Amino acid sequence: MKANAQTEAAVMDILDRFANAFAKQDLHALIALFTPDPNVVCIGTEADEKCLGPSEIRTHFERNFAQCEDLSLEWGWSSVSALDSLAWMAAEGVAHLKADGQETHTPLRLTAVLERYEQKWAIVQMHCSTPDNVQAQGRSFPVPATTAMSPN
Repeated sequence: MKANAQTEAAVMDILDRFANAFAKQDLHALIALFTPDPNVVCIGTEADEKCLGPSEIRTHFERNFAQCEDLSLEWGWSSVSALDSLAWMAAEGVAHLKADGQETHTPLRLTAVLERYEQKWAIVQMHCSTPDNVQAQGRSFPVPATTAMSPN
């Protein structure tokens, strides 16, 4: 269900505040965007970045900040839907970062579920990923360079 204009604006404001807090490495502002519920979930782009609860999310972002000299998020396409006190969104963008002296520009995808919590929207679940660029454009799955022989 497409969100109404007011809800869409509020959810996109959360996304913009997330990008601004991340760029400023403002841990307090970043954590404030999430619900304090112990079941809040944040999944990052790396295999071990699966966080449950505010404490694990805090540790996750502290690690991000410790490993990155500079970061900005630039959003492009987005979609926001809602029903009652829940909203869900998806966005694509680019993460511009500098780590270990190297600049990188990485495509980014983000999905999030938000709940209207104490008269404001708060993130209850977030998942960030980078599109797999192993397979050719238009392919759904990577094709191995060599096919292993099956034993007979």
